[in-house]
Amino acid sequence: MDTLTPEQREHAMRAVHSNDTKPEILLRKALWHCGLRYRKNYKMLPGSPDIAITRYRIAVFVDGDFWHAKGHQEHPGGQISSNKEYWQKKLKRNVERDKEVNDELTDMGWLVLRFWESDIKKDLQKCTNMICEYCRK
Repeated sequence: MDTLTPEQREHAMRAVHSNDTKPEILLRKALWHCGLRYRKNYKMLPGSPDIAITRYRIAVFVDGDFWHAKGHQEHPGGQISSNKEYWQKKLKRNVERDKEVNDELTDMGWLVLRFWESDIKKDLQKCTNMICEYCRK
């Protein structure tokens, strides 16, 4: 049972953004500081990567721990307490779509890098260094 009224739930869900999240902004600023230039939410590519470094053909996705983690054993995500069937189906489809986008971009000759939002928050420098390393190759 939901503890929020429908109006409160609507307000809470409207606050969830699909782009320009805090982890994305942190990573973008760090890359810019390193001298890397990029496109954000690049709609010319499948999946609209959060960061597309076109010069090096690198597509970077910042995956939310809840929205993308279900179905990944190494990163189980949060607990679902209500409407489990709906959420499990939805989150499973997110994981499948991630794999489809990865395959499509790889076939187009792009390197796909995915980072968990929690990993960016924990160790931004490590994530930035990984991207920069691929740009030096």
